[in-house]
Amino acid sequence: MSAPTAREQLAALAAGGSFAGPWRHARGEIDLAAARPAAVLVLFGVLDALAADHDAQALAVHRDLDVLLLARAATLRSHAGQVAFPGGRVEPDEGVVEAALREATEETGVDTAGVEVLGTLESLPMPVSNHVVTPVLAWWARQSAVGVVDPGESAHVFRAPVADLLDASNRVATVLRRGGREWRGPGFLVDDGDAEHLVWGFTAGILDALFDHLGWTEDWDRARELELDP
Repeated sequence: MSAPTAREQLAALAAGGSFAGPWRHARGEIDLAAARPAAVLVLFGVLDALAADHDAQALAVHRDLDVLLLARAATLRSHAGQVAFPGGRVEPDEGVVEAALREATEETGVDTAGVEVLGTLESLPMPVSNHVVTPVLAWWARQSAVGVVDPGESAHVFRAPVADLLDASNRVATVLRRGGREWRGPGFLVDDGDAEHLVWGFTAGILDALFDHLGWTEDWDRARELELDP
């Protein structure tokens, strides 16, 4: 019997709806009574425009397995310059899936007719902006062009090869010190062909948890630290 494909493994994760263990990547405390709902599209697909340089250890992770990411515009008031999944706030007249797909189209131009929604994962707290965010896990069944739609929102839109994200040489432990407190979390270095980015914070937390849960994580030096500017 052949090993499960990446899509099959992701679909099984979506069917369960939960990461293994408690969410450990929130910074600070959230006011649940006032928290606003949001959603992000975690979109994977076997695409071949930007193949990985690294051979992943997991059989399901081919060189052409990608995940869609964007770098937020440096002029934004919230999370400026950070790498993120497409997504945003859920409007009163829509659900989390509709919000994630709408935001992905608005931010990246992806044709959602080619996106197969596998399911939603448990909602996660983002105290820094007082949102509760639902990851919508999806498979890119039919490729479409993506790019920056509004430069005021995004600086780069790119497909990151998953195998390169798993490469130990691209993994760091991020350290953020602010107000006498310290937060540590996972980080991924990724090159989109035009610029090198650091994926950290909430987005890196989701990727880290996904890779651990799926058994894709490769051994990396957790003592390799990168201190973030406050």
